[in-house]
Amino acid sequence: MGIEYDGSAYCGWQYQDHCRSVQATVETALAKVANENIRLHCAGRTDAGVHALCQVVHFDTTAQRDMRGWVFGCNANLPNNVAVLWAKEVPETFHARYAAERRAYRYIILNRPIRPGLQTRRVSWEYRPLDVARMQAAAKDLLGEHDFSAYRAQACQAKSPVRTIHRLELHRAGDQVILDIDANGFLHHMVRNIAGVLMDIGAGEQLPQWAKEILECRNRSQAGMTAPADGLYFMTAYYPVHFAIPQMESFAPLC
Repeated sequence: MGIEYDGSAYCGWQYQDHCRSVQATVETALAKVANENIRLHCAGRTDAGVHALCQVVHFDTTAQRDMRGWVFGCNANLPNNVAVLWAKEVPETFHARYAAERRAYRYIILNRPIRPGLQTRRVSWEYRPLDVARMQAAAKDLLGEHDFSAYRAQACQAKSPVRTIHRLELHRAGDQVILDIDANGFLHHMVRNIAGVLMDIGAGEQLPQWAKEILECRNRSQAGMTAPADGLYFMTAYYPVHFAIPQMESFAPLC
């Protein structure tokens, strides 16, 4: 399934005993359609407050429903901040997380002196004027395979800090600065930490080479702030073509 959600009201994707998660919400809705308990596996777990344009999940079930039944039946039991976009049957060799070759995120920064009103919790707010050219110059040093120890949360439990960034692009659209990033995988808070560093560079408080210096020091305590969860979107995951997972042709502006 492909799922979109506003993460503002949730403590993240993953099920937790003490709070409301997206996973538990969707599993409850699916269980009503399947008449059995369902356990979801996702392409990339999102933190509290993080949104998704097309989170990819898979589940096993003995229930027989057509794809329309799964989509509309599940949506009938979901709150209005979560929606199933599509469903398809996949072979048992498919795994939403382990079969993914790349994942894509977008970080949206509202860059103006006045805080957001209508876009509250949908964008990150930065009042300092940002120089996107400086940010892009710094971003190029993060492309490729690196040890991203300095760009992950201290509590990150990933066995290896090595990841490969395939694309890291920034552009301005009016009073918004958009950061798009694709990688083979992400560490805990990796996108938000990259965004925080690039914002300090864009604001003129650091030189563009600071992003590379942080990367090479491999020490999180030497890096900048962790940018807020507001404005972070899991866009989609990409899989080998033989799985025929639906892909969005393009990503329209989200705000």
